[in-house]
Amino acid sequence: MKSPQRSSDDLEAGGDAPKSRNHSRRRGRGIFVAVDASIRFKSAMGCEKEIELGSHDQPTAKDVKLSQLEEQPVQVEIELPASYPDEFGIRLEELVSISCDGGLSVLKRFDGVSGLSPLLHTDLDKGICGTHEDIRRRRNKFGSNEYPLKKERNFWMFLGEASRSFTLIVLVLAALASLLLQIKTKTISHEWYDEAGIIVAVILVIFVTAISNYNQSLQFEKLNDEKRNICIEVTRNGRLVEVPIYDVVVGDIIPLKSGDQVPADGVLVSGYSLQIGEYETMGTNRTVHKDTDIDPILISGSKVEDGIGRMLVTSVGMNTQWRMPMACIPLYTGEETPLQVHLNRVVIAFGLISISVALVVFLIESCLCFMGRTKNTDGSPMFDAGKTTLDEKIDMVIKFIILGVTIIVVAVPEGLPLAVTLNIAYMTRKLLGEKVLVQKLSACEAMGSATTIVCHKTGILTLNQMEVVDVCAGRVRTHNLDTMAAELSPLLISLITEGIALNTNGSVYHPEGQSEPEVFGSATERAILNFGVKQLGMNFDEIKSKSTIFRVSPFNSRRKRRGVAVQLHDSQVRVHWKGAAKTILASCQWYMDKDNIAAMDQEKRFYFEKTIDEMSKEGLRCAALAYRKFTDGDIPESNLVLLAIIGIKDSCRPGISRAIQQCRNAGVKVCMVTGDDLLTAKAIAMQCGILRGTLDEPANTAILASEFASMSEADREEIAENIVVMGRSSPDENLLLLEALRKKGHVVAATGKGIRDAPSLRQANISLAMGIGGTAIVKECSDIIILEDNFTSIVKVIQWGRFLYTNAQRFLQFRLTVNASALIICVVVAVHSHEIPLNVAQLLWINLLTFTFGAWALASEPPMDNLMRRPPVRKGGAKRITWFCSYLCEFLKWMERKKSKKFPISRSRTKEPFITKLMWAKFVAQVSFQVSALLYLNFRGESILKLENKSLDQANKVKNTVIFNCFVFCQVFNEVECRTSYQGNTFSGILKNHLFLGTILLNVILQVPLHRKESSPQLARPLTLVYFCAVKSLVVFLSKHFLTSGTKIIYKT
Repeated sequence: MKSPQRSSDDLEAGGDAPKSRNHSRRRGRGIFVAVDASIRFKSAMGCEKEIELGSHDQPTAKDVKLSQLEEQPVQVEIELPASYPDEFGIRLEELVSISCDGGLSVLKRFDGVSGLSPLLHTDLDKGICGTHEDIRRRRNKFGSNEYPLKKERNFWMFLGEASRSFTLIVLVLAALASLLLQIKTKTISHEWYDEAGIIVAVILVIFVTAISNYNQSLQFEKLNDEKRNICIEVTRNGRLVEVPIYDVVVGDIIPLKSGDQVPADGVLVSGYSLQIGEYETMGTNRTVHKDTDIDPILISGSKVEDGIGRMLVTSVGMNTQWRMPMACIPLYTGEETPLQVHLNRVVIAFGLISISVALVVFLIESCLCFMGRTKNTDGSPMFDAGKTTLDEKIDMVIKFIILGVTIIVVAVPEGLPLAVTLNIAYMTRKLLGEKVLVQKLSACEAMGSATTIVCHKTGILTLNQMEVVDVCAGRVRTHNLDTMAAELSPLLISLITEGIALNTNGSVYHPEGQSEPEVFGSATERAILNFGVKQLGMNFDEIKSKSTIFRVSPFNSRRKRRGVAVQLHDSQVRVHWKGAAKTILASCQWYMDKDNIAAMDQEKRFYFEKTIDEMSKEGLRCAALAYRKFTDGDIPESNLVLLAIIGIKDSCRPGISRAIQQCRNAGVKVCMVTGDDLLTAKAIAMQCGILRGTLDEPANTAILASEFASMSEADREEIAENIVVMGRSSPDENLLLLEALRKKGHVVAATGKGIRDAPSLRQANISLAMGIGGTAIVKECSDIIILEDNFTSIVKVIQWGRFLYTNAQRFLQFRLTVNASALIICVVVAVHSHEIPLNVAQLLWINLLTFTFGAWALASEPPMDNLMRRPPVRKGGAKRITWFCSYLCEFLKWMERKKSKKFPISRSRTKEPFITKLMWAKFVAQVSFQVSALLYLNFRGESILKLENKSLDQANKVKNTVIFNCFVFCQVFNEVECRTSYQGNTFSGILKNHLFLGTILLNVILQVPLHRKESSPQLARPLTLVYFCAVKSLVVFLSKHFLTSGTKIIYKT
């Protein structure tokens, strides 16, 4: 590889900024630039038509001649006057042309990146000054790094969706037909309230549904904003600072490493083994090698697959070559989770049942009516052959249609998928407060079924706040690092500090007026740099300025080492290596013995290996430094001289033992994978509580990744369930472990940080990316992002995943109880009395209260502690809901597969049904109580309420109002019963849930005016306060007694 020039120094090389060339001649002449307007640039321009641009104050490339380019190369003349009217020495359109095809020739005319940086007032080593005024000027001149997004759906779209319900459309059409018929026959009277009440109730249901769905979409939009809020590192004023991606400006210097996403268009300043994946930006799957000479142009949205580098930003936001890369982060698109899919099938199954029952009732009522057996209130037959007019016959048929549709409205539990949506919205909002960002909604459900968590150690189980606490150098091992410098020779200290300063991705910054330097880089780099600065007196800037790095072998998880070849000020050339202690030691044939290089015999090698093992048993991460002289060719990896062995401490997170114990109680196994030595891994696992050191622990709980990978596939599957610690593990071995666990039937959640973890995350059932330590690629392909890299947050996700499943069970029990009770009552009364006590408007009102307020109330229940004391819910348990619904669902899925010409599915079922025995007991108890009580009121209501002296019409109105109110308040207490699916005490913790109490109170308050107001005769007729209080007291007493004792008796039976 050709050695880079001084102007293209290494990421770590530092040194003085290169001298800019004389630009006076270049500025005084015109430049003729040939730009090839490619098809992909035109397609990028066309993408603007698909998004809502709005008004932008920032300048864009559309304002220049480049927007008029055709497919063929066009000559665009760019005049460079001797002096520019503004403070920057380059125009926006000139910067944009660098990112286009043919941009390399444009860059060369500016004398490359070394000539471009002075025009942007950028120091290639220190970056821009980064003051607020400087950032403002750059945004005003070159634009901001923001991309307009597609406009989200507005409220009217949700209103249109809600109004397309088939049953609601049939009700409205039937009500309008009946109303128009009355107008035509001039028989309209106060009974038009029936039809008007239906229309008003339908409109109310539509608006409430639309408002609920619209509010959920707004919550998901907020989550999408969190997803797009990515922070990256930039170099400003000599410091490595973290800024939001939207704050990147033209002129910024951005370090790049494996797994990063290029945030804007730019030019490569320096790079080593830099491989860029342009499969998203270019539309093809290709990985290209980038260097400073042949291909230095970087396009926004591309991914760093390997290597390291630094880039100079030339275009941001809408001025980039591909205008929408950052808008490609997955947004909420209304995806249905598996639980919603299964509940939708339940709705379809009950819809088929209700249609069948409604059709039977319609036929029976029609036959009885036209046979003359149906009587009016005065005892005369409703149908009299020869006397009943055609309009009256049509009106009868319409009323029977309304009766049938009413039964459908009663029986179909349409609110089930909405309840899951409400629960997911509530859960994602709460999880965001726990520093967890949900990207894929179905992952929340799957976490409730997780049986194994394959988790990285560093930064998740530990704090990732590393500190050097033990060092062995020059045959001197000490824990007191403050006195170490006095015990080592100056030559050894010089070699160690040289290796620390030059072989690093980190940096040291000395702020003015402060004695303590600021150290930047990864946690391991910061620990070693702090050791060099504080304990060895290392002058970072001086060492960097006296050397030039011309070869770099980047670190990766497979090789576990990093090397650099440097030329010193005295023309000496050395190679410095740093990496895992045993890996480096295996390559060493010599060691530094104070001032001398001594041969490493077997005794000394055993001594150093023993030192590494002792450090590892204390839970320390062991690194080693080595060097050798360099002549030519590739960087040598053998025959090295050992300089020092460093023990780095990374303390466990507070409360990690309790979190691990919670997982153990919940039946979830935690498997720790780490690149550290197995002894270090076992020591950390003991501190975290993953390993307990008891006799009952199975064999092979801790294993080296190389041993696991060397086994046969059958052997790996056999021992995978026992493994809880895997040392010296790489992403390849992690993938093998995940495959073995999944083949054994485990539901696996896996964490990921680096780009090579992406295959493991795709293999896992649930992929968890780290918000702090994770790269952009890992975050993109993950289901959930743990924003603070804390294992406790993963435990919270498990708890909330189980909460989602439990809440779906609660609402299903509640909703089916309401539908079953209302269906039985309406069908029995309709067949017996040829009318129903609950008319359409009343049932729509009940429907509204149950699927909206009921869903809100039950969704507000917080996760219970006992959720983490039960084994995981078997994945797919929602598929088995009832035997009858199960067969209906199987039939529906078979029809779907037959359409798509797929094979029929198997009839295998999970062992755990979605509706448990306790739920069945409560369902039977509630339905029996409600049906018995309300049917008794219907058939004996006149005598119970002392209505014998009133007219039949008035008595029926009062009786039906009592039935209506009894039914509503039965559902209020049904909600109280359903809120505790597993706990014994129905009222446990109810006073702590203010949202639940508020929803119940609102339900009651909305019901009260219906008893008192004469202007709403359709929903409820006037009822005296005595009746109202008596009914409510009766329901309260019977519900309390029946719900607390009756369900237990039935369940035991």
